[in-house]
Formats: sequence, C-alpha cells, structure tokens
Amino acid sequence: MMTSLTLTRPQKAAAILVAMGKPSASRLLKFFKQEELKALIEGARLLRTIPQADLERIVAEFEAEFTEGAGLLDSADRMDTILNESLSPEEMSAIMGDKKLEPAPEGPPPIWPDIEKLEPARLGTFLAGEHPQTAAMVLSKLASQTAANVLLTMEKPIRSQIIKRMVTMANIPDAATRIVENQLRVSVLSQKSARDTSVGQERVASVLNEMAKPELDELMQDLEEAGTPDLAGVRSRLFAFDDLPRLTQKARVLLFDGLSTELVTLALRDASAALTEAVLSAIGARSRRMIESELGQGSEGIALADIMAARKTIAVATIRLSRQGAFELPSTQNAAEAA
Repeated sequence: MMTSLTLTRPQKAAAILVAMGKPSASRLLKFFKQEELKALIEGARLLRTIPQADLERIVAEFEAEFTEGAGLLDSADRMDTILNESLSPEEMSAIMGDKKLEPAPEGPPPIWPDIEKLEPARLGTFLAGEHPQTAAMVLSKLASQTAANVLLTMEKPIRSQIIKRMVTMANIPDAATRIVENQLRVSVLSQKSARDTSVGQERVASVLNEMAKPELDELMQDLEEAGTPDLAGVRSRLFAFDDLPRLTQKARVLLFDGLSTELVTLALRDASAALTEAVLSAIGARSRRMIESELGQGSEGIALADIMAARKTIAVATIRLSRQGAFELPSTQNAAEAA
C-alpha cells in the first residue's frame, strides 16, 4: 500500500488519470507529449492501491494548481487498460523507446483571438458555471480590457473568487492550456459558429440607428408584427439620443464622464427640458454650470446638422460601452422584462 508521501509526481498524475476513469482519461492522454506519457507509464507500473485519504490529498494538491477533481481507489492495471485502449501498439512502442513516431502535426491554432470577439456577457455566463480556477486561467489569456469587461458581467462573489486566483496564478502548464482550449472550442466556439447571427443583427441595427426616433419605432413595430426572427438581438443594439433618460443614473454618469463638455453642449441644443435634465444630472456641478451658461445663449447660428452629428456621436458612444459590458441598453432591459 502506498501513501501520497512516497509517490513521485508521475505516479500522482497516473493516480488522478486512473481515478477519472477510461472515458475522461482517454481524452486527456492525447494532449501529453511522448516523454510525458513514458513517465506516466513507468510511474503507473509501480503504482499500487492508494488509501482513499491519500488519494483525496493528491486530488486536492492537483486542484490547488489547476482545478478540482475526484477520485476512486485503483491500481496500475486500470492505467494499463486506459493506455492500451487509447494508444495503438505502434504508439506504445514509440513512447517506450522501441521505435520513433513521425513528428506530430501542429495542433489547431490558438483560440484566444476568437474568444476575445465574443460578447462579454456571453463569455461571463459560461465562465460563471466553471470552476473559478478555470475561469481565472481563461481570463489571464485575454487582453486586459476584454478580461475586465467579462468580469463586470459577473456576480460579485464569483468575480472575487476569480480575481483571487488570478493574483496567485503561476505559469500555466501547456497540457492544462490545451485541455481548456479544447473545451472552449466544443462548448463556446462551436455553438457560436453553428448559428451566429450577431453579424446580421449588427448590420441591421447600424442601419436602423441612422433613422429618426419616430420612424425607428414604427419600423420596429412592423418587424415585430411580421414575426422577424432574432429581433431581440437587433433591439439590444438600438439606441438614440432621445433614449438617454431611460438609462440608469449610474450608466449616464459612466457615459458622460468620458465625453467633452463641448460635445454635450452641442448635442443639447434645442433638446427638451426632460432630456436636458437627464443629461445634466449625470455631470459634475462645474461642467453643468458651463453647459447651462452656453445653452442660455440660444442656438442661433448653429447648424442643425452639427447638432444631430453630436447626438449621433453620443448615441454611438453609448452603444459601444454597452457592447463592452459596462451597462445594458434600455431596450435590452425591456426585452428581458417582456420575456
């Protein structure tokens, strides 16, 4: 009988693979290099029954480095079965030094650029269902801005757990990275490619956002009555300057914090009192006084086209922040309530 204190690292790895069972272990073996497989086989040949408590400690040690696992008692015989059913005799011989295999072809290209193109909310929902260590590993592979946008879509307790692990995360083994990449291909990217209508929704929304509010509302009603598919996705991308009062106060403060007073002043020319107050209430006292002073001088000599262009710029900025996960557009919120 062995204890965890007497096991080598290859033997610990072999014990975890055995505990996982043949289906799962077989899928993982293809990610190991030849020298790694050889070390696993040699370690497994000396492996005997491991006490449950020691096996749990091995799994806990593995979880601390990557992710959680579970285990059952077993021996080297099951390791041999897993290997024999996963590898051909020629591969087994090559691994053990009897002959050499041809160099393995390069694996699929990195998936991280495609992952970064996903909507933050969608990726956040997927990662929230994974172990925090796995989520931390995925976010550590993404650009800082992308990772931040995804974290903002998560609940605070989950977000804290993930950030905690990101802080303490060391270098990630290549084998672990390949396992996670493969899972993301199957669970996220394959579903996206199977039915990805976001491009069409974005295209339609871009056209509709150029329309005036009355025409836009009328057209959206016509599309709804006609049973247009994926209309909720289009609606979530629609926003006009007149919709600003429907944003939450927090969203408006975030939006106008990044806009110049000159742009805001120009956009508020000839705006209604309710719309003006919704904007000014989200701006600092000093900037508000400056804008009110400018607006008090009237709009004579200012081209309507310039006013509309300024309003369009603010609407586009609002949509961009929403797509980055900073907040939801009111149309998205309404659609969720209706559902």
